[in-house]
Amino acid sequence: MRSILPVLLAILVLVSVQVRASEVHVVAFEGAIGPAASGFIEHAIERAEDASVACLVIEMDTPGGLDTSMREIIRAILGSDVPVVIYVYPSGARCASAGVFISMAADAVGMAPGTSIGAAHPVTIGGGEVDEDTMDKIVNDSASYIKSLASQRGRNEEWAEQAVRESATATAEEALELGVIDAVAADIDELLDTIEGLKIDEAKGGFLETEGAEIQRFEMGIRYRLLAILSNPNIAYLLFILGFYGIFFELSNPGSIFPGVLGAIFLVLAFYSFQMLPINYAGVLLIILAVAFFIAEIFVTSGGLLAVGGGVAMFFGSLMLIKSPAPFLRISYTVIIPAVVATAGFFIFAVGAGIRAQFRKPTTGKEGLVGERGTATSDIDPTGQAFIHGEIWTVVGKEKIAKGGVVEVTSVRGLTPLVRQVGSEEEY
Repeated sequence: MRSILPVLLAILVLVSVQVRASEVHVVAFEGAIGPAASGFIEHAIERAEDASVACLVIEMDTPGGLDTSMREIIRAILGSDVPVVIYVYPSGARCASAGVFISMAADAVGMAPGTSIGAAHPVTIGGGEVDEDTMDKIVNDSASYIKSLASQRGRNEEWAEQAVRESATATAEEALELGVIDAVAADIDELLDTIEGLKIDEAKGGFLETEGAEIQRFEMGIRYRLLAILSNPNIAYLLFILGFYGIFFELSNPGSIFPGVLGAIFLVLAFYSFQMLPINYAGVLLIILAVAFFIAEIFVTSGGLLAVGGGVAMFFGSLMLIKSPAPFLRISYTVIIPAVVATAGFFIFAVGAGIRAQFRKPTTGKEGLVGERGTATSDIDPTGQAFIHGEIWTVVGKEKIAKGGVVEVTSVRGLTPLVRQVGSEEEY
């Protein structure tokens, strides 16, 4: 009996390993490669390792992204204990720039029909012009990096280098024929059936066992969703503008608290977003200068020049705010133009009208009586009555005023207007 127990335990262990290995984890990522993508994918790999699954499939649709985040993902894939499969999906998706490097590092790559891969030529995401020698160094470094990844995974090194140096691209079918990917599949089930038995690193089992595997999907959590939203340049820009609104309202209405708190939160979130983006701080200063111009327009008679200057400064500051040739890292004109117009209109008309109203002569209450004219309805010596502002008032005259004389209120003492004569009834 004792001799049978070790055998039974060994069988149970083998069965449990086989059951766990028949499971496949699937996650999906769409958008630019940044801190949100690297954090999400690294977490997915750790979870797959803990579960000892057959493989992790990452459904990807990306235009590219940041070099630092790309390299973090590649390091996680190369160091993973479970096979990682990149699947360019759905139809119409693309795997460009940084996505190509990540695909070259994966244990297996699949693409859905109607997708594309390539165009991995590096761009200076950090902004600014670089000289030809520096750009050559960047391209050469990227080319050698992607060739080493392709060589490690047995992929087409020549095409990988062309994707970097010449921005070469390929459809799903072309990529399969070129030896860039391992499968063309319409859906995840077909992909798993197609890559069944595919040779991979010995450290990860030697070959894939995915046919008929149970698929378990995991969605991006709230933390990474929020991070992805904050890394969107359009969102960062709007948070920056709204932050200034909140601070301005708090300063113009001290003690309101809510606008100040909200504005401070928006500004903190905006600057957090900025540290994930290639920010040009000349653009930040231009936007701050624009707000200063708009506020000055309210107090200074400039014939609209300050307002025009504010609009121009804000427009160019918005264009300069993020310095990158990559379209997915630039602020959209559909966000910039409404923001500039709305901000200019807000400060010139809404805020301007409110502040000008504070300096306008009162029209109600006792302050509103000062400067008003009326007619004496009785002799005033020194008190009497007068019809002023549609009402009969008991007034005090600085001199004797006959009934019918035109009087003007010079001040109000308590509830009694002080008046002086300014003309006769005929002149009123």
